[in-house]
Amino acid sequence: MSVLLLRLSGPMQSWGLSSRFTERDTAREPTKSGVIGLLCAALGKPREEEQDDGQPTLAELASLRMGVRVDREGVVRRDFHTAGGGKWLGTDYGVPTADARSRRTVTSNRYYLADAVFLVGLEGDAELLRRLEKALWSPVWPIFLGRKGFPPGEPVLLPGGFRQTSSLADALRAVPWLRPQKQAPPYLRLVIECASGEEGETRQDVPRSFDLQRRALGDAFGIRRVREDRIDPKTLSESVEA
Repeated sequence: MSVLLLRLSGPMQSWGLSSRFTERDTAREPTKSGVIGLLCAALGKPREEEQDDGQPTLAELASLRMGVRVDREGVVRRDFHTAGGGKWLGTDYGVPTADARSRRTVTSNRYYLADAVFLVGLEGDAELLRRLEKALWSPVWPIFLGRKGFPPGEPVLLPGGFRQTSSLADALRAVPWLRPQKQAPPYLRLVIECASGEEGETRQDVPRSFDLQRRALGDAFGIRRVREDRIDPKTLSESVEA
């Protein structure tokens, strides 16, 4: 079984799960759509899919089974954003109104995780994972942790990130603790995508399309199920090399 391991670590991360309009939430761990979006940026894959462009299809990327080990939970923070207001080059600057006759100022609350660290595992076809590994070593476009302006604070790829293992869970348990702390928590969360037929918590974050028009129609994300396990941090090594 082939697995590719990623380290998602940075001062700020945001993984929107059910954001609507002026309230932009973040999940407590990376979403599948967010991770696939990061991979698309590394590949240089545009939002609008084209046939025979030599790129993996979004369906192929979304078919990868994903697991997340939460090595540091992070703290949820809120940014108060203001878009528009005043004038720019002599004209009103802001968000167009519904009738497009004027522009207005729009405020929003945008939530993010501060100082979080995650180990993400992707399980699937070895050839596809090798291609993703190569793309992450030399990304075509800049990669971000869920939102533009939130770059990784450390290399995303771990040494020996591609590996053959008995299971996705075993791969996530075999890596040393990415961010050990003097006061160790009682456990680390392990959130793993359920196999076909397994019961679990529902997540609507499987990307069907990154096309902006389809996203506006609410038809861009499918459903998957995840289960949550726990790992005793004392069973993990103290650190991993950069």
